[in-house]
Amino acid sequence: MRNSKFFSTACLASLIGLGFLAISFSIQADDFTESDLKRWNQEFMSVVAKGEKLFHSAELGTNKVSCDQCHPNAANTHPETYPKFQQQLGRVITLSEMINWCIQNPLEGAPLPLDDPNMTALLSYITWERRGVPLAPGTH
Repeated sequence: MRNSKFFSTACLASLIGLGFLAISFSIQADDFTESDLKRWNQEFMSVVAKGEKLFHSAELGTNKVSCDQCHPNAANTHPETYPKFQQQLGRVITLSEMINWCIQNPLEGAPLPLDDPNMTALLSYITWERRGVPLAPGTH
């Protein structure tokens, strides 16, 4: 009985200590400068530009079809509505899954791994084109 009391007290003390440690780490934010913000924005915009190029090219598929033939300037992609139920797949999906459906079906290409830089570029461009539109997950 004594050992279990000691063990319980030790566990509680450890959890309290970890809680204080977590609070002290979460309070500290990274310092960044205007130069950092400028560099990060340049990095992001270079990925957006890559996504725009991919979106307007036929290199994602095998049949010379490009994303912009159905969605000029990423129109009607509505990234702000994902995740949502998508009839083509019969379930709730993410925007990445919808992009892959489009690559596999209309473009007749191979799906992109979710961590593929081309997927990141497409997501960045599509989302950038819809910047300022309020999030509305699940809507059509």
